[in-house]
Formats: sequence, structure tokens, C-alpha cells
Amino acid sequence: MTVSPGSAVRARIDDLARYGDAPALLDESGVTTYAELDELVSRRLDQLGETRRLVLLECANALQPLVTYLAALRGGHPVLLVPGQPSNRAAERVLSSYEPDVVGHADGSLTELRPGTRHDLHPDLAVLLGTSGSTGTPKLVRLSHDNLNANATAIAGFLGLGAHSRAATTLPLQYCYGLSVVNSHLLAGGSLWLTEQSVSSPDLWAGFARAGATSLAGVPYTFELLERSGIDWAATPGLRQVTQAGGRMPADRVRAIARRGEREGFDLFVMYGQTEATARMAYLPPHLAASRPETIGVPIEGGEFRLDDGELVYTGANVMLGYAESPADLALGATLTELRTGDLAVQHDDGLYEVTGRRSRVAKLFGTRLDLDLAERMLGEEGIEARLVADERALRVFHTEPTAAAAARAIVTGAHCLPPHAVETQRLVSFPVTENGKTDYAALRALPVDAPAAPVDVASAYAGVFGRAVGEGESFVSLGGDSLSYVETYVRLERLLGKVPADWPGRTVAELSALEPGRRRRMSRLETPLLLRALAILLIVGSHVDLWELMGGAHALLAIFGFNLARFALDRPTARERLGAVGRLVAEMMLPATLWVTGVIVLGGGYHWPTALALNNVLGEAPWTDDWRFWFLEASAWTALAIVMLLALRPVAAVYQRRPFAVALGVLAVTFALHAHAANPKVAYYSVPGAAWFLVLGWLVACARTTAQRLVVSGVTAATIWGYFDDPRRELLVIGFVLTLLWVPRMPVPRLLGHLVATIASASLFVYVTHWQVYPPLEDSGHRWLALLASFGVGLGVWALYTRGRRAVRSKFLVNMGIRRSPRETSLG
Repeated sequence: MTVSPGSAVRARIDDLARYGDAPALLDESGVTTYAELDELVSRRLDQLGETRRLVLLECANALQPLVTYLAALRGGHPVLLVPGQPSNRAAERVLSSYEPDVVGHADGSLTELRPGTRHDLHPDLAVLLGTSGSTGTPKLVRLSHDNLNANATAIAGFLGLGAHSRAATTLPLQYCYGLSVVNSHLLAGGSLWLTEQSVSSPDLWAGFARAGATSLAGVPYTFELLERSGIDWAATPGLRQVTQAGGRMPADRVRAIARRGEREGFDLFVMYGQTEATARMAYLPPHLAASRPETIGVPIEGGEFRLDDGELVYTGANVMLGYAESPADLALGATLTELRTGDLAVQHDDGLYEVTGRRSRVAKLFGTRLDLDLAERMLGEEGIEARLVADERALRVFHTEPTAAAAARAIVTGAHCLPPHAVETQRLVSFPVTENGKTDYAALRALPVDAPAAPVDVASAYAGVFGRAVGEGESFVSLGGDSLSYVETYVRLERLLGKVPADWPGRTVAELSALEPGRRRRMSRLETPLLLRALAILLIVGSHVDLWELMGGAHALLAIFGFNLARFALDRPTARERLGAVGRLVAEMMLPATLWVTGVIVLGGGYHWPTALALNNVLGEAPWTDDWRFWFLEASAWTALAIVMLLALRPVAAVYQRRPFAVALGVLAVTFALHAHAANPKVAYYSVPGAAWFLVLGWLVACARTTAQRLVVSGVTAATIWGYFDDPRRELLVIGFVLTLLWVPRMPVPRLLGHLVATIASASLFVYVTHWQVYPPLEDSGHRWLALLASFGVGLGVWALYTRGRRAVRSKFLVNMGIRRSPRETSLG
């Protein structure tokens, strides 16, 4: 069954039995059919009783809260939706102000606070929501059964929902947008994949495909997270529909997603709504998303817009009953017939509406409605005198106390459910005022955004690595992080957080700062590439000083470099960004090597200039000479540059954007075939044509996102490496490194050892470059272990000196460019 736009409001969300054995909900425990869900709802309704009572529901995207919600609807119990653990100030105020009769918990249990009810509940009252998720005030939106059913019917109609539709629950149930996803799919006989994972987690997208989900719902911030994460979410199998609401999304991003949808086979629906309209008031037909991304489209079926002195006014069956500001208001019926949205708008000649601004000091950020005056009062209650202004980018909190920034940010983000990076604090000597003594908010809006205050926690950790002040909206990826800075950044984060999330490179400083630091444990979960880098350099140097004969470490390092190249450079969304990232990565690798080799040449150490210029493959001698010691660096640099130039070709880039694994596999096939034609047979293992495919193999490992792809890579790894060196031990070692990189993302090591391993991994390039001049005299005199220790000691020392000097130079450059600024006070005297 597919709901048609003209369907009457006769359909009810809680009428579940009509869909029988069709799947309704999917979660980790399996599938719940509509018939099974109907039975669960009936049992929960028996627990709620026949007397209409006010139910407060602690929400989660899980089976049991949904059962309680549907039971409340079916039994006519008004249900007040709050976050699953109401620890923020807004939820606590709602709880204390409205005194519910029953509390429904996330695990399905019910706590009866009193028999019967103490409230006078209007017969039409069905749901109570905070405006746009949370406003920091106990003012609630009163919604009726007709509101819910009418809006769900309209949404199901213009989205064409039916049994074929399966939505991922990527938004909270207590948020009107998330609730509308649930209502519309259940009304239309679709199904829901229940998850609370972040969209920036690769696990969510693997689960999305496994569950057979077809649609993604997101607010603008959702798509910012996806862009930063580097996940190729748009190519997820089965994705057929993407919806966006919760605030204006930049037109360029709307257009880009719409065009990607045209290529991948999904539709983008940009929607407009407010909690006061149950959820949706307008939508932009997907065929117009690329050409008219700045508009909100047309009214939903059964709704109408008019403009009153520029303000957008909406009428329709989904307009709320009214607000509730106290328990007494729960007895009220409908108190209005139209909704004054507070948005300024225009209607274009083609009939499409465009929102141009707000009438009042009520702002909307990341899907959350903010009453700025109320937020100022809330801060005042906490002893913080502040003035607030907002735009589509951020909420700016101005204060005068030197220690107020952290507390103000914590209060505002906690009360309004904003991501931390969306709140900017700035200290002033005094607040500007108008001639009549009122706060001059226009002057505040005109102030330039201040430089970040002295960074703390995650920000200071990043600043220590990158040598400049780091803003809360920046991430390791946006800062241009590479495989060299990766190790040190990871170690610093682990010291701060205990457990570092797998997707940390794409997360902003604010998102990482918001994580709860974990308990420090004896064992550290070290990322496998770090451990393998340290082990590889140990094997290389140990083999060179004749402590053991385990060859293959350098070829393993080449694969690890390819893996990191994919993570930190090739995953960038545009050719220009990829080229810049690869260029920085190659420069960071080659500059210290070139400086060292040049120094050795000047001191008469035996190298030649083609080696310093990474041109030994072209200008060097065919037999093995000391100049071939740096084959690994030449193979890494030239192969990386060749790959990024290949991906700069538009046809290749287009395919890579959709099918990165296929492109990497194809390049591996070509480079493996080319290795047999290496120009210098005597050094075939070490020339660029002969070794490039090891780097490409590492790239392929990074592109393997599914179990099937990893199995393919496992087979390819064994088939290509086995027999390549005519040395089984060497081949097994390299195969072991690659398969570990492929299948084991993290490995437990003792914490103290983990820090040592991470330090060695950071300095591995410097150990490799310098050890050729360190170990020979000691090895020749029979001190092999001393030769090993000295090689690492010198390499670590040079690394430390180079890193410190590089930061000093970079910091001075940034200061001269005006990028790194000290915190300052702003006066409007």
C-alpha cells in the first residue's frame, strides 16, 4: 500500500493490525511485524489503564519506547516526549512543571506516580512536544490526534511511502522531525530500522545496507557531519530517498546532494516545518532541488500559505491546538486556526516560497528553536550576565567576566541541545547600548568574530600538533592532518579521552571535547597502522644490523603509507582538495629526507644529487648502490602523485566518488601488471614501477568497507604477494602485515608500551632516513644491539628537533599571515 496525497485523515498511526505480518520494526534482535507490534501495544495499553492520564515518555530509538508511545496514542493518554535520560535543564523543568501521572522508561517499564490523574486533559490532546526539540522553557506545543494523522498522511503522500519504504531512525523521537518519520512510515505500512548510531560512524552505514533501509532523514548539521566524515554515504546500496528539514541548508550543499542523488538513484526532499505545525508545512519537489535550492517549495497537501506584511502564515489540519505554559493549559482545546511562523518570506512567480529571515529574536540553529531573550535570562539565573545574537552559522554569547566562557557554553548547549561548536563565546569590556539605554544588538552582530580563546583540552592538543590556535569547528581532516601528525594527535587524544572514537579524524574539536573522558586503563587500544609502523621500522633496522633476517618491512610500510594516503588525502571530496592533501603529505615526507641527504652529500657521505631530489629511479645507476636506500620514499612520493593526478580526471573522479573500491582494485591490477616491466631488473623490487602496487594495495585496504570487499582483498593480497620475492618468509611477513591492517582496526597493548610504540611510529621516517649513517661503525665492531639502540636514539632525536623547529617556523609564518592570533578583549567604549 502507498498513501496517496489525497488520502483522508481517516488513517490512524496506531491502527497497526491492518498491515498484518508485514515488517514494522527492525533492530539488533530481529524483525517485529505489525501484528506483533499491535499485540505489544495492546499489552502496554493494559498497563496504562483505561483512565486517561498524562504520560511522560523517556524517548529512545528503540522498540520499547515506541510501544509505549503507540499505546498512549491508542488509549488517548496524552504523552509528553523528553530525551531518554532527562538530565538537561529543559527536561527537568518540564518534569517538575507538568507533574506527569506515569513515566514511561526507555526499557519499557512504567513508573506510576499516582493512581488516576491530577490533570484536566482535553479530549483532543494527544502529544506534547518542546518546540523544535528543546527551547529551555516549559512552554510546550499541544498536538491533537488529527494533527498527527493529518501531517503523517500528507508526508506519506508527497514522499510516496508504502510497504517498500524503510527509514533509518537518525533523529530523536522527541524531536518533531524524528517523530514525523516514525508516524508517516507506520501510517503508510512502511518500516523503521531502529538505530541510535551517529551518521558519522561507518557502522551505521554498514547496518543501513544490511537492514535494507531506503531513506535517510537529516538536519543541516547531519550533512555537515557526513561531509567531514569522508564516508561515501550517498553510494550506500538501497538508499532511495533523502529528506532534509530542521533549518535552512546552504543552497550549494542542497544542489550538490541533489545532483549526487541523480547519479546514485535517490531523491532529495528539502522540507520546511515547525513543531507548531506538527512537523511539515512545505516541501520542495526533488526535481527542483538542484535548480531552486534556495526555496522551501510548496505547501503540503491540505495546507495553505499567505503572506501578511511579509510574514509567512500557514493554515491546515496540522496546525497545533496551541501552547501549554502550565498544567492548566492541558484542558484547553484549539486556541488558534492559523500559524504565524515568524519567518519572513516571498513567493516567486513560479509559486515557490523562499524564507528570507526572522521577525523576532527567536533563532533556529541545527533544528533547535532558540528564544534568545529567555536564554539570556537563564544565564543570568546562573550568575552570568550575557547578551546573545545568532545567525544561521552560530549562536554568539557575549559576556564581560573573564571566567564565564566555559560555563556559558555548557549552560547554553545543555539547555538547548546545540552541538558545542555552534556556540561561540566572546568577552567584552562592556555591552554596547543604544541612545535610550537598551542593548544594541545590531552593534553586537557587527562585531568581528573573536579569535578562539586560549585553547584547552582537545583544542590545546590540536594546537600543540599543528602549531596554531585551533577553532572548535575544525577537525584533524580540515586542518590538513597527515600520516605524520596523525600519530602524535592520536596519542594526545588518547591521553585526554581514554578511548578515542574510530572516526575521530573527521570529528570537530567541539564534538571530541563533548565526549565523556573514559577511565584510564592499563591497556591501550592502539590503532593498528601505528603499531605496524613501529614494528616495520624495528624489523627494517634490526635486519640491517644483522640482529635477525626478517625482510619485507619496507614493503609493508609502503602498504601502510597507501592506507594512510587513502584516509587523509584521497577521501577528500574534490580534486583540488585531494591534490592539496597529497601535496602536503608528500612534502612532509620528502622535506626531512631531502635535508638529511643534502647534508650527507655536502659532508661527502656518498649520496648523489638525484637521490636528494627523489630522482634516483630516473637518473640513478641500475645496480644497487647506496642511493637506492631511499627507494621507499621515491616509490611513495611518485606513486601518490600519480594516483592523485589520475583522480583529477573527471571521468575517473566521478566513478571514484561512487565506487572507490572498484577504482582502487582496477589501479592495483594495472600497477601489478606493470611491475614486471620495471626498467632496472636488478632493482625491480625497489623501483617505482616495481613497488608502486604495494602502495595501491594499501589504498585498496582502506577502501574495503564491507566483509565481502575485505574477503576480496584478502584473496588478492595472498595471490599477488605469494611467490613475488621468491622468499616464503618475506612473503608471509608482508601478507601478515597487510591482512592485519585489513581485519584488525585496533590492538590492545599495555599503556606505557603504547606510548613508546606511538612515539616510534611518529619517528619511523626519521629512523629510516638517518640509521644508514649510525649503525655501520657499531655493527662492524660487533655491537649489534647498541647499533639498533643508537639508530633509534638518533632517529628519535632528529625527529624531536625537526618537529620543534617546524612548529616554530610554522607558528611564526601564521602569525605573520595573521592566521594565528592571541585572545583579545573587544571594547565598544
